Amino acid sequence: MPLLRTLPFFLILVVGGGLAIGYLTAPGSWYAGLEKPVFNPPNWVFGPVWGMLYVLIALAGTRVWLRERQSNAMRLWWLQLVLNFAWSPTFFSLHMVGAALVILVLLVAAVIAFIIARWRVDRLSALMFLPYAAWVLFAGFLNGAILILN
Repeated sequence: MPLLRTLPFFLILVVGGGLAIGYLTAPGSWYAGLEKPVFNPPNWVFGPVWGMLYVLIALAGTRVWLRERQSNAMRLWWLQLVLNFAWSPTFFSLHMVGAALVILVLLVAAVIAFIIARWRVDRLSALMFLPYAAWVLFAGFLNGAILILN
């Protein structure tokens, strides 16, 4: 029962926050004019991927919140969310490609630290973050390539 009361909060926070930030910082003409690497996916890929990842992030956050809300893992969960939400405005609104890359490096570290912190005590939450870690690593390579090309 606590899961059914808590999960909607996390879904609204993460999915809603991600959608709001994505809407407010949607790629515009500046991004369209950038040189991009050959491995840059089509723009339509980002929405579905982030949608799925945000649901997994919310589920993992809910699980940790219900078990150990004062834990290091929960602090890492909040840290990754702040870093995640900071990237789009830094990249798309402020056009600070280098600073955005630093945010992604910190985000990868926070996501991996979360996985390590949960691996023994809540393997499912750790596993939910594996696709997130892979996507953020990919995003880091993409961000880095855009920095080099421009």
